[in-house]
Parts: sequence; C-alpha cells; structure tokens
Amino acid sequence: MNSRKDELAQRRFAKLVDQLKAMMTANLRPEYRGFCGQLILNRDVVTELGELADLRRAARAAGRQLGWRVRTHVANNGTLVIIDDRDPPQEIRELAGRHAAEAVSAVISRARAEARMLRTSQPITRPINPAEDS
Repeated sequence: MNSRKDELAQRRFAKLVDQLKAMMTANLRPEYRGFCGQLILNRDVVTELGELADLRRAARAAGRQLGWRVRTHVANNGTLVIIDDRDPPQEIRELAGRHAAEAVSAVISRARAEARMLRTSQPITRPINPAEDS
C-alpha cells in the first residue's frame, strides 16, 4: 500500500511539473529565445495548485527541463513568483531592456495624459475676468 501511495504522489508531482512547465513556456517571448522567463501566480492559483513547498519544488524541476536556473519568491500576499535567473546573451539583454523602457514610457505617458485630463476637467473656481480679482 505504501508503494502505491508513493507512486500516486510521484504521478501528482509529475503532473504539477507538466502544468507549471506549460505555464512557464506560455509566458516566454519568442524573440528572447527561452531567456527572461517569469511566471507570477496569485494566491488563488497557488491554493488551487497545491502546497507551496510542492509548487516551488515542481517549479525548479520544470525549470530544469526548460534549461532555466529557477528562483522562486513568495510575497506577503501569497503570490508566487518564478523567474529564470540565467544571464541572457547581450542581444537578448538589450532587447529586453528596450521592451522594459518602452513599457515604462507608456505607463508614464498614460499617467501624464490622465493627469492632464483631470486638470482640464476641473470646474473653474476663480474669476475668469482679471478685473474681478480685486
């Protein structure tokens, strides 16, 4: 009976590794050629998939299959972050850096546009005619 339980545990673990590997692969950008991988699982997904220790162990096993050097981090809110900690080639680093800069620039531009919209949509609370200021 004990060997059957072990076999079942091994099958469950292998299935978890396959699930995580598929999720990790789905998040890869083709132009990064397998580098710069990351997977972020919120607390609900972590709870659904199983025990945190098993998930971290399965993430490392899945990462080995993908050629990653896996690092995991658990945030205070229960989010599990899985990243590929390998040092990518220079051209991949530059490409990823450009993508990151473009993403940050887009966020800043959007925030500035929203702030401008808020400023221009405020009702005028001061007199329009300068002569009325006195």
